[in-house]
Amino acid sequence: MRIAIVTDAWLPQVNGVVRTLDTVRGELVAMGHEVEMFGPDRFRTWPCPTYPEIRLALLPARRLASLLAAFAPEAIHIATEGPLGIAARRLCVRRKLPFTTAYHTRFPEYVRARFLFPTAWTYAIMRRFHGPSSGIMVSTDSIRSDLAARGFRNIRPWTRGVDLELFHPRPPGATLQDGDRPIWLYVGRVAVEKNIEAFLALDLPGRKWVVGGGPLLPKYVARYPNIRFTGQQQGEQLAALYRAADVFVFPSRTDTFGLVLLEALASGLPVAAYPVPGPRDVIGNAPVGALNDDLRAAALMALDADRAACRAHAARYSWRHTAEVFFANLVPLPAPETVWRAAAPQSAGSGSPAPNRA
Repeated sequence: MRIAIVTDAWLPQVNGVVRTLDTVRGELVAMGHEVEMFGPDRFRTWPCPTYPEIRLALLPARRLASLLAAFAPEAIHIATEGPLGIAARRLCVRRKLPFTTAYHTRFPEYVRARFLFPTAWTYAIMRRFHGPSSGIMVSTDSIRSDLAARGFRNIRPWTRGVDLELFHPRPPGATLQDGDRPIWLYVGRVAVEKNIEAFLALDLPGRKWVVGGGPLLPKYVARYPNIRFTGQQQGEQLAALYRAADVFVFPSRTDTFGLVLLEALASGLPVAAYPVPGPRDVIGNAPVGALNDDLRAAALMALDADRAACRAHAARYSWRHTAEVFFANLVPLPAPETVWRAAAPQSAGSGSPAPNRA
């Protein structure tokens, strides 16, 4: 099947949405499907307000329509609610094409954290955006129940996975050179919506490590000189940091899942978090960490978790299964050849991709 994935979150961005889409794309290709990504890298862009590291497509509708007609997909998935997602949704609604969407981010809570915009208003916008979708893919039962209570319909489960070869526990008896243990680790964006200061301000023994970049990084580097800030890390460098730590602390209250939770667990690293959607779904009552409204108490309790149990818990999550669920959720276009043949006159000028204006 030819699958088009339209997303405002794409490489070179580093976040859970990008990792999910990139990994699922690879799995789908390995399964024999043809997948094309339609991200900001194929359009002229402008910096996202309050987050200039993220580039957003500038007036993408016309070019996106041409690129989609040239690819002639048999199924369309809209991953995000940004400029590209809005343009793809409008095209599909206008041409009466079925499509699926995903709810990767608790966007209303993010907007409230940044701009104090009432969540009820943003949820109304989200309901309108996802309303025509043939299936809204969500990562956890908690998010599914929350959205259903808010009037969303056609909600479909779509779990997540983890790279069990890259993320693995440190060898038994390994000698760690780092002093001042325990080491408390955070991995993720250094941004207000991640509630990271709830972790930075905790009174804990040992040392804290923060892995990730974001708009608040310079501020926190200056405010917390005793905390180790590594910036963004990927691949083996990231995996080594997980293995070296003693507890993974996840202060976010707004993530829909949290891929970093699985990466930590796969590394044999217990998790401390608030009992909110995401951690509540991934951790539950398993003996692989601690959930508590007192994050300090959760962190201290997590020290006693069994690292072998953490690894076994993460092993339940497969990226191949994630891709299979994604594919099963897709809705094929009726007679796609006819659909895109009719759209072909609008595809003039598709040419080579426009430069990404940095």
